[in-house]
Amino acid sequence: MAYQLNGTIKLISDTQTFPSGFSKREFVVTTDDKFPQDIKLECLKEKGALLDNVKEGERVTVHFDLNGREYNGKYFVNLTAWKLEAGGASGPAAPDDAFPEDTTDYGSSGDEEIPF
Repeated sequence: MAYQLNGTIKLISDTQTFPSGFSKREFVVTTDDKFPQDIKLECLKEKGALLDNVKEGERVTVHFDLNGREYNGKYFVNLTAWKLEAGGASGPAAPDDAFPEDTTDYGSSGDEEIPF
């Protein structure tokens, strides 16, 4: 399942190359939420080149996958970026509409007093 994140690049690390030939490059994005958070993501193998065209402080939209695994009884989660769009969405995130205003008419005429 793919996810998307808008924010500003806070940090871009150097490419890490391992003896097996595997490489990754990590970066941190500060979200545009009401309570901003620093989210660490990674680009694997040739996707590390996605970070060559952006710089710290630049707004981006990151498309990523969520990967989980177990190793020696411990559980790990990685956010693996596969697409990076410079510019990102402008302005703060839209307000949360999870709880819309209740406009239900429960049959009262408005003149009655509440019985408690």
